[in-house]
Amino acid sequence: MKVLIITYYWPPAGGSGVQRWLKFVKYLQDFGIEPIVYTVDNANYPKEDDSLISEIPKNIMVLKNPIFEPTGVFFWKHKGVKKEDVANSTNNGLLSFMRGNFFIPDPKIFWVRSSVKFLQKYLLENPIDVIISTGPPHSMHLIAEKISKRNNIKWIADFRDPWTDLYYNQSFKQLSFAKKRNLKLEKKVLENADCILTVSNSLKKDFDKIAKSVEVITNGFDSEVLQDEHLVLDSKFTISYIGLLPKQSNPVAFFKVIKKVCDANEAFKNDVQLLFVGDISAEVHQEIEKNMLTGISEIKGYVSHLEAIEYQKRAQVLLLLIPRAPQSAGILTGKLFEYLTSKRPILALGPEEGDLSEILEHTHSGVVIAHENEAKLSTEILRLYQQFKEGNLSVASKNIEQYHRQNLTSKLAKLIKSL
Repeated sequence: MKVLIITYYWPPAGGSGVQRWLKFVKYLQDFGIEPIVYTVDNANYPKEDDSLISEIPKNIMVLKNPIFEPTGVFFWKHKGVKKEDVANSTNNGLLSFMRGNFFIPDPKIFWVRSSVKFLQKYLLENPIDVIISTGPPHSMHLIAEKISKRNNIKWIADFRDPWTDLYYNQSFKQLSFAKKRNLKLEKKVLENADCILTVSNSLKKDFDKIAKSVEVITNGFDSEVLQDEHLVLDSKFTISYIGLLPKQSNPVAFFKVIKKVCDANEAFKNDVQLLFVGDISAEVHQEIEKNMLTGISEIKGYVSHLEAIEYQKRAQVLLLLIPRAPQSAGILTGKLFEYLTSKRPILALGPEEGDLSEILEHTHSGVVIAHENEAKLSTEILRLYQQFKEGNLSVASKNIEQYHRQNLTSKLAKLIKSL
C-alpha cells in the first residue's frame, strides 16, 4: 500500500514542524505502508537541523519541486526581521498585515498550482492509494484537495495546529474579506477530506462540527530521547524552557513571581537559574530586563534536536508555555512529549482545564497553572525548590509509552488502511 505525503517541512528543516511526519515516515514501512514524500526543493526554512537528514529511511522516494517564497523577499530580508529570529516575525505591523491579507491562507499558496501539475504527471505512472497533507502551512491541504478530487483518491488532512483559529493569526490584522476567504478555504478542506487528523481532543471537537470524520493522533517522542547519556543534572536550580517561544507565550507572571521570590529569599536567588534555549521573542528579553533578572537568566540560541534533548535531561525543572489565546485548551506542543521522557518535573503555564492538564495528570509528570495565577505559581515554585534543596526533586512519570512514535505510527497505519 502506498501513501503520498504532502509536507512543506522536511529535513533539513529544523523545529517542531518537521518532527511529526519525519517520524511517521520512519516507521510506516514496519506496518506494510510505503510512504512517498512530496516536499519543496528550495525551501526558505527559518531553522535548519542537518542531523535530522540521517533519520530519513534510505529506501523511500522523496519528490521535490521548486517553490517561490515571497517570505524571502518581504520578510526575512526586511530590515529588523532576521531569518534566525522567527519568534519575532509577526512584530512588524506592515509585514504582518501583508502576510494576513495578501497571502491566503499562507505564503505557500504560490506552490499550489505547480504542485498539482507536478503530482498529476507523477501519478500517471505511479498510482498511490491514499493522500496525506499536513499543515500548517495549510496550503498543503489545497494541493491535496485538488489531487484527491481529480484522481478519486482517499485523502487525510492532518492539522498539527488550527487554521483560522491559530493563535498568532491575530497579529496579521486580517480584513473582513481575508477572514472570509480563509474560513471558506478551511471549510472546503474540512468538508472534502475523507478524514481529518489532528493532535488533541479539543481540536477534534472543533473539527467535528464540520468534518465527516476526525481522528486524534498526538505528537510524541522517539527512541533518541530515551538513550541514557549519563548526563548529570544541573547543580543550580535550573528552570529551563527549550523550543520556540513566541510573544503570545511570554510568561509575564512567571517573571514577576521569580523576582518576588528572589527579593524575599536570598538562598533562592543564589540557587535559581532561568535557562531559555531556542528562538526566544524580544518580549521575553524585555520582560527579563524589566524584572532585573538578567543576572540569573541565560538565553541560548537555536540548537540541534539532539542538543535540545541534552538540555531537557539536565534541567531541574522544565518550563512549558501554552500561548495566551482563544482555543488554547487544545494546544499540545510537540515539546511536551519529549519533556515527559526526561523524568524532570514539568511546570506548565496555560489553561488549567484542557488536553495538557489531562496528559500531565495521567502521566504524573507535572502541573498546569493559569498564566495569571501568581499565588499558585509562587507556591509551586517554592515547593519544587524545597525538594531541590532536600535532594529529592524528581518525578515518576508513567503511562508514556503510548506516545512513542512507533506506537503512534501503528495507529496511523490502521487509519490509512481503514480508508
